[in-house]
Amino acid sequence: MFKFLWRKKQQHFSGGLILEGHKQVTAIEEPELPQELIYPLFLAAARYAAACVKVGDTVLKGQVIATADGPLSTPIHAASSGIISAIEKRLIAHPSGLSENCIILQTDGLDKAIPSEPCLDYQQQSREVLREKIQQAGIVGLGGAAFPTAKKLNSPQAIHSLIINAAECEPYISCDESLAITAAKEIIQGSLIIQHILQAHHCIIAIEDSKPTAYSALLSAATSSNIQIQKVPSIYPTGGEKQLIQVISGIKIPAQKLVFEQGFICQNIGTSFAVYQAIILGLPLTERIITITGAGIKQTKNLRARIGTPIKNLIQTCQGYTEHAQQLIMGGPMMGIALRSDEIAIIKASNCLLIDTIKSQTPQPCIRCGDCATVCPAELLPQQLYWYSRAQQWDNCAEYQLADCVECGCCDVVCPSKIPLVQAFRIAKGELVHKQKQAEQAAIAKKRFENQQQRKLKIEQEKNQKLEKRKAAIEKMKAAAAKRKLN
Repeated sequence: MFKFLWRKKQQHFSGGLILEGHKQVTAIEEPELPQELIYPLFLAAARYAAACVKVGDTVLKGQVIATADGPLSTPIHAASSGIISAIEKRLIAHPSGLSENCIILQTDGLDKAIPSEPCLDYQQQSREVLREKIQQAGIVGLGGAAFPTAKKLNSPQAIHSLIINAAECEPYISCDESLAITAAKEIIQGSLIIQHILQAHHCIIAIEDSKPTAYSALLSAATSSNIQIQKVPSIYPTGGEKQLIQVISGIKIPAQKLVFEQGFICQNIGTSFAVYQAIILGLPLTERIITITGAGIKQTKNLRARIGTPIKNLIQTCQGYTEHAQQLIMGGPMMGIALRSDEIAIIKASNCLLIDTIKSQTPQPCIRCGDCATVCPAELLPQQLYWYSRAQQWDNCAEYQLADCVECGCCDVVCPSKIPLVQAFRIAKGELVHKQKQAEQAAIAKKRFENQQQRKLKIEQEKNQKLEKRKAAIEKMKAAAAKRKLN
């Protein structure tokens, strides 16, 4: 698929690879409005939205069609006007090929929108109000994790440095670079809003040194602000949160620690642009830039796609598949997930569609070469984690710091046996989460049982006390009657 080079020396963080980019930075185009938009109510692991529309409802662009169903969820907004034609199970973008309930919007071609509510002078608003506007706009991290932005901006600890991630180090993906060239001023404005909310002393936009045009655009747009534009080495995965912080500051975030505990917050530049649109323009998150690329597509493009657009529509915009197309991947070649169908809709986390001409290879037995450990940026032991995951020894996986795996895919690339290590780690992480939930449920059940036993004991004690009082009263009455008989 692509070539990699071993790093000759350590630079800033452990492991990593120098990858050939295969990037084609194209102008951002607007695809045609699809006839159907699909919105999964499943957002991410254990995160859902709750439909607030019913079949037959007419909706407008920007209208909320599903509300947040939990503290780590965000609302979903219609990306165009039309009629809700169904709420039914559809195949979604998930590595396990899951089907989940989806809201189906039949567009009417009018693209009529609800009135926007801009907030031009954001500095006059409280930080809580701005966070609430970001939450209600449905903004999540657009670098791939899709964690609710408002939640991330509500740090329990003081933040001294905001880092805007424009590294985009994974091969093929160029949506962030295209956005930086096209909308540098808006990205700077969105970054300033985030900095204001966090009250951070420093704001740094980090961009790889292989993107001179985007760097120049951001540098020109940041002349009137205190935002620093900093180049970082083109080494994968420089765009990883902990790795980027180490490259910029020299501070290594300890294992099993969160970056905000060290006073840092990272946001993607796509997220900064979405924050600008939400606050300054009053627009919810209904579209995003996505790269359509790979040897299996006739024309590489960066599209401003409406969230909910079926993949097949975007493929048609790029002149369709080549005759050698074999595999459809959502995301890049390192961290993307294979999809079963192009009927699936893009979601907020969709930054790239990679159409590959090479099928996945059959894995061979591990030869214990240790290359996976050499390139791991989190300094883990992938080979050992793999054996533990195969043996379903989940506690050992946790002990060997599986949670620190960023699923960058470096170990997969260098493995001569073509073992799908990251896939095994994702499964192990899911099992650990499931095990933790079971433990929590067991603890709740135990507490409930203990409380029930305490209530029964208390009732029994009260019953015995009443019985003793009644016996005492009877004995007293008998004694009084006996005394009267003697008199």
